[in-house]
Amino acid sequence: MILEQKGTSYELPVSIPDLQFYHSDQPFELEAGGCLPELTIGYHTYGTLNETKDNVIWVYHALTANSQVADWWAGLFGSNRLFDPAKHFIVCANILGSCYGTTGARSIHPHTGKAYGLDFPKVTIRDMAQAHELLRKHLQIEKIALAVGGSCGGHQVMEYAHHYPDRVEKMALLVTSARETAWAIAIHEAGRMSLEADQSFRENTDEAGAEGLRGARAVGLLGYRTIDAYIQTQTDSDTEKLEDFRASSYVQYQGDKLKRRFYAHCYWHLLKSLDTHNMGRGRGSLEAGLARLQMPSLVIAIDTDMLIPPIQQKFLAQHLPNATYKEIHSDFGHDGFLIETKQINQTIMDWLNEV
Repeated sequence: MILEQKGTSYELPVSIPDLQFYHSDQPFELEAGGCLPELTIGYHTYGTLNETKDNVIWVYHALTANSQVADWWAGLFGSNRLFDPAKHFIVCANILGSCYGTTGARSIHPHTGKAYGLDFPKVTIRDMAQAHELLRKHLQIEKIALAVGGSCGGHQVMEYAHHYPDRVEKMALLVTSARETAWAIAIHEAGRMSLEADQSFRENTDEAGAEGLRGARAVGLLGYRTIDAYIQTQTDSDTEKLEDFRASSYVQYQGDKLKRRFYAHCYWHLLKSLDTHNMGRGRGSLEAGLARLQMPSLVIAIDTDMLIPPIQQKFLAQHLPNATYKEIHSDFGHDGFLIETKQINQTIMDWLNEV
């Protein structure tokens, strides 16, 4: 699929049905001091915006997801579920720096005619929030009834709500944190080292670093799931094996999947963006940064999460002024926020009925 939006044309790694685009010709200033000469945002909407423009549920997606939230969070869609297009106007935008329609490392720089590649400027979580604000204005949305996001999607929710507290009525934050931990940053760096070890990574092509991307994905998977989950699902029944282990095949398979649907340069930059998440930067402290978020907030933890464990969500619930903390069980660790849709739907719906 070729994306053609003025000077930002590039080829998407996969075809995404019903993808819409917003393009701004205005320079987009970045927190770290860089600037994008123009900006394109790929996004999806479901349902209809009502007359008062306040029936909006805005979903902020995680690292390598895309705006087609009805696909990857399908268990939350439908009648009597959280995302009901008959009642709500549901919006999800591809994040700044990704490769699914929004300007990123494989976009064409309008001044050079070449892809940004590794020269793509540093993007922070706060920059992603500012890009969402451009789309909000374009869609003529007045209020976001519920802003919801898991993992780095939750990072974006908090940053957006901090910048625009009058726009967000309620937040639902899943497996997220007030600041990227040293543990998570170390995992990101290990992933970047895998990418950089690929001799092709420095080339300015869509295929650059593809083998390194496989390794980086394998590194990330160690934090997404749990030890017990690997033991239960990937242990070989043949106890005499000396090679070709099931666990090895699993991470190779997952690495191949990401290689087919993502670009290494985009992944490298997005890992850099994750490192920047810090609700206290320039605000005195984490506590002070969270104190500004006065709206009702639901904080959901997963008991087996090793990447962003429940202690991180408990900190959020303690310092967000109007927060409710809920912890659900999953055998799948951090990835449980994508899998345990029945529990998540019921937890959020119950909370919405209460508030």
